[in-house]
Amino acid sequence: MKNPLAPAWLEEHDLNELDLKIWPRTAKRNAAGEIEIGSVGARELIRRHGSPLYVVDQEDFESRLMHTKRAFSDAAQRQGTSAKLYYASKALLTADVVRWVGQAGLSIDVSTGGELAVALAAGMPGERIGLHGNNKSLVEIGRAVSASVAAIVIDSEMEIERIASVATAQGKIQAVRLRVNSGVHAHTHEYLATAREDQKFGIALSDVPDLVAKIRSHSNLRFLGLHSHIGSQIFVVDGFVAAAERLLDVHAELLKTGDVPELNLGGGFGISYTNADRPMPIAEMAERICAAVAAKCKALGIPVPKLAFEPGRTIAGPAGVTLYTVGTIKDVVVSDQGAGAVRKYVSVDGGMSDNARPALYEAEYSASIASRTSNATAALSRVVGKHCESGDIVVRHEYLPSDIAANDLLAVPATGAYCFSLSSNYNFLTRPGVVAVKGGVTKVLVRAETEQDLLARDLGLSESMRD
Repeated sequence: MKNPLAPAWLEEHDLNELDLKIWPRTAKRNAAGEIEIGSVGARELIRRHGSPLYVVDQEDFESRLMHTKRAFSDAAQRQGTSAKLYYASKALLTADVVRWVGQAGLSIDVSTGGELAVALAAGMPGERIGLHGNNKSLVEIGRAVSASVAAIVIDSEMEIERIASVATAQGKIQAVRLRVNSGVHAHTHEYLATAREDQKFGIALSDVPDLVAKIRSHSNLRFLGLHSHIGSQIFVVDGFVAAAERLLDVHAELLKTGDVPELNLGGGFGISYTNADRPMPIAEMAERICAAVAAKCKALGIPVPKLAFEPGRTIAGPAGVTLYTVGTIKDVVVSDQGAGAVRKYVSVDGGMSDNARPALYEAEYSASIASRTSNATAALSRVVGKHCESGDIVVRHEYLPSDIAANDLLAVPATGAYCFSLSSNYNFLTRPGVVAVKGGVTKVLVRAETEQDLLARDLGLSESMRD
């Protein structure tokens, strides 16, 4: 009899198997039953770098960069145009990630002065950087213009004058895009949908002609085209096609009064976090979007513009795994749900400070014991953190071996995107380190924080106490 607490989508499965739809492509179990990533075992990673730990399969990350680039470039070429890819750095950003992106031939998308600073410091040329953000400060705009970034995405009418004034002061011509709310609602969590009318990003389609005219009135601004981003973790192509068609109607009108060389359709392509997730493969997504753009342009009698996309999660997400150490365990009987309604609560040494997505979006994840295999029966489990919050959940629904024990290592796959980026020091937990693994070699990308790091920032402590 199925546990009544288990959701309908959760199926019992081989608890020792690693489904490569979810796990990085180099993940496997060695002869001892331990999970290895990049030919480095989980126990060795924790021994050398501490627990919890973010692990990035560098080979997987680099492969996804190239695969995604080829998918969109080939699809665009078949429609007589080209595609430019900006890696969405908010998914995962370190200096080494910037270098991987650059070596793969992609550009990079940033949305704050801090992200811009990392990209520039890591050697990404300004002409391969795009700047987003709904509230860009004059300092951030000034730095972007000074760095000669490829494009600044205008998010509101006020920003037109801001960017124009900075570009004029620096004696430069700055390329810009205009972010538009297409009104297309992505099938995703409310907070991940970014094309709704009643939200902070972008401008209404009806306002586009007047604002583009205002952009064109400034000699220090060069209008590249429209930009759309309909949401995140999207599994189907329909929303992208609908948004593109709406934008192209306006694009065609804008062509009557000036050049509109590009169309940026954003990112938001989904990945598998559980066995139940069925995202469309990125190559198929690219093919269908580009074909739809070409068909719409043909119907409108206009040339197919250059296309731009901003993938992030689809590259970084599957390449990452978070390792934890198991602490306390208890079975909780939920008496009002009938016989057999028992959930095993497995506490780990991290939580919502290293993965905020379950608390923010009720995101689902998978988990597996990383330090060994087990032939024990499956137990419906919930992996929780050590924070003083009942919503501190790492994996909401999963089957784990009933013999899971303290000091086992637990691995949560598909954590490469938006886990390190959203991490915090809530309850004064230190943030884990980030390590890359490739071919048996480990490299620390970001060192783990220490309690001394936390104390050093508190100026209410004496210098000797901070030391």
